[in-house]
Amino acid sequence: MPDETKTDRWIPAKLRELLSRAAEGIAPSRDECVRMLSFPEISLEAGMIRAVADAASRKRFNNEAILLGQIGIETFACPANCRFCVFGEGHTQFPETRLTTEEILERAQGFASDGDLYALFLMTMHEFEFDRLLHVVEEVRRTIPSQTQIVVNAGEFDLVQAKELRQAGVVGAYHVCRLREGVDTDLDPEDRKRTCRVIKEAGMDFYYCCEPVGPEHTPEELVDQLMLGVNYGCFQHAVMRRVYLPNSPLAHHGQISELRLAQIVAVVALASLACPSTDNIAVHEPNLIGLTSGANVVYAETGANPRDTTADTSGHRGLDMAGARKMLCEAGFTALRRGDGSTIPLTFDSPLSSRG
Repeated sequence: MPDETKTDRWIPAKLRELLSRAAEGIAPSRDECVRMLSFPEISLEAGMIRAVADAASRKRFNNEAILLGQIGIETFACPANCRFCVFGEGHTQFPETRLTTEEILERAQGFASDGDLYALFLMTMHEFEFDRLLHVVEEVRRTIPSQTQIVVNAGEFDLVQAKELRQAGVVGAYHVCRLREGVDTDLDPEDRKRTCRVIKEAGMDFYYCCEPVGPEHTPEELVDQLMLGVNYGCFQHAVMRRVYLPNSPLAHHGQISELRLAQIVAVVALASLACPSTDNIAVHEPNLIGLTSGANVVYAETGANPRDTTADTSGHRGLDMAGARKMLCEAGFTALRRGDGSTIPLTFDSPLSSRG
């Protein structure tokens, strides 16, 4: 047996105390979250934080994983001009693209035909044609299995529009007031927050994320931003790192490692213990370290991706369904939750995972 006294000295007493509380389902304070993000990602402390977050999440979510799919339906030079996005009009070299309704339906069926996809995300640009999105939602709803939910990832919309989306079949929406919103983007942070509140007021599932994380973001910045999701009662919390894009204005900052990303995932998972509405934790882009640090969700993607330089991210940055399911198996999850709340066993010998 190791000398317990010596072992205890390796981990600061305050950290041991907060991790013990977290293991019992008690969320850390804001200051404790800042402290946890101040440790180097290669430290023993960071490793302990990730381990406790992983155990707490698996207990909280019954070791169930969720598989999501996203279709980027259009691209053009975006006036939001996000300095971290491949579509920002001030620096984009991306061609305009627009999937037809038929192409969207074909890709939707490819993701959802077996019924195991929890939700299908339809992603527009920041500015989008609302009537077209409504039409696409209605067509997709008629095409995919009833247990697969539809979620939108779009720009700003008001309460009337949110209710129209609900009527058309949308269950949730992804929306974020991002890190350094209004500084690294040309958007008003208050507009972003207003739409977050609209999503909740409309009774939709609110998908949030700490993003897009770069090496320059301080622990205080990260905690202030991630706590918005907790305070607003997000259905899903997540972390996304900013991907290095050579021609973007923020390229000189570089990008964080997957290990640092996993450390932030762990803190998000622990902070979300304070939010009864949080039902799952995601990591972008999918990786095994994040899935063993508190996350239980991965996204398969096709079409446009703001972190990719190709017109179709599938087979490039984006995982396909087989790859996503296999990754969840590798991470040790034993069940997959569908959009109707039912679960199925998650095994390596399922038809999709065996093709990964």
